[in-house]
Amino acid sequence: MSEEQHYEEAEHETGIKTPRQLVTLVGAAFIVPVLVIIMLTQFVALDNKKSPGTDALAASAVAARIAPVASDAVFDANAVVVPKTGQQVFEAQCTTCHTAGLLGAPKFGDAAAWGPRVAKGYDALLQSALKGKGNMPAQGGGDFTDFEVGRAVVYMANHGGGKLAEPVAPALPAASGAASGAAPAASAAASAASA
Repeated sequence: MSEEQHYEEAEHETGIKTPRQLVTLVGAAFIVPVLVIIMLTQFVALDNKKSPGTDALAASAVAARIAPVASDAVFDANAVVVPKTGQQVFEAQCTTCHTAGLLGAPKFGDAAAWGPRVAKGYDALLQSALKGKGNMPAQGGGDFTDFEVGRAVVYMANHGGGKLAEPVAPALPAASGAASGAAPAASAAASAASA
């Protein structure tokens, strides 16, 4: 072999002589950059981490992290509950479909669409609203009472040309018991004052 041929062979030779060396080099080519990137991100975000023994492990911080998402709300049973008006229920629940007429819902104020429905009467309209009909889901048992849903039905039907009467509010058992309990107390106080 001449020196020239030997020089050309040495020029094209690599340091990789076995398949094991090739696999090691390819693996290192992937792993080393990934490790460098991970270390750089850890270095950049180092000041944001809480060390063990800091307030991150305090009892209040742990309690806040493991607290349930929802909690039980306690309401005053004697509080006066004012039912929502038909307009309030419509704006909160019904306006999405009935304002735009989505999925075949009769548009608010459209007398032609509401006419055949109003002709069936309040009870039929209320049952359709409470139990659902066609594409409209049932509204009963949701955020509003049946009475409030009935008020919304009357509100929409009357704005669509109907002349339905406002539904009568259900009697409140607590209010009637309080009124009947107040009458004997008043009569006892009157008899004590006359004696």
